[in-house]
Amino acid sequence: MNKILIAPSILSADFSKLGQEIKDVQAAGADWIHVDVMDGHFVPNITIGPVVVKSIKPVTKLPLDVHLMIKNPEDYVESFAKAGADIITFHIEVEEDPKEIIRLIKYFKKKAGISIRPKTEVKRLETILPMVDMVLVMTVEPGFGGQEFMFDCLPKIEEVRKVFKKDIEVDGGVNESTAAEVIKSGANIIVAGTSVFGAKDYAQAIKKLRGGA
Repeated sequence: MNKILIAPSILSADFSKLGQEIKDVQAAGADWIHVDVMDGHFVPNITIGPVVVKSIKPVTKLPLDVHLMIKNPEDYVESFAKAGADIITFHIEVEEDPKEIIRLIKYFKKKAGISIRPKTEVKRLETILPMVDMVLVMTVEPGFGGQEFMFDCLPKIEEVRKVFKKDIEVDGGVNESTAAEVIKSGANIIVAGTSVFGAKDYAQAIKKLRGGA
């Protein structure tokens, strides 16, 4: 089993002191920093762009895990790569050729991830799995933080794990109790927003997500 990694999502951080929030979760034991990018088209919300990624890059030594919930991701790969993203993940549901987008991410020497929405079948990933470094399974409909975890996505995590030996990340409604189910199903990277940034003790929250008491 791959090591369990915790990637707090800055979508739930206090943006008035974002740099300090990132330093605090790093000190608390976070492994990655998850950055949710939404364009108001692929999902019904707008969040942040490359400028914010560039501004937080000097603040942390942790890998920046950038999740592109956007249309035309190929138009923005270069900008996010140059801003400091370490992992760039996009959705299989976009209309563009996923293989070309993966090649572009690799051209900029970044790790490539592919994400799948709750209603999308795993078989859509089959031809590109050998090309990617990570699969991100969404356990809510992407667009907003704080949603309820969709338990019917657990079999999807198991299905991916049967055919994919690298990193499997899960994002959406993950808390202390659902994290245990996610890990049991085969995931090894937990994205957590409110369950970390909404906690009084970041270190204790991260420890509990990882499976510690």
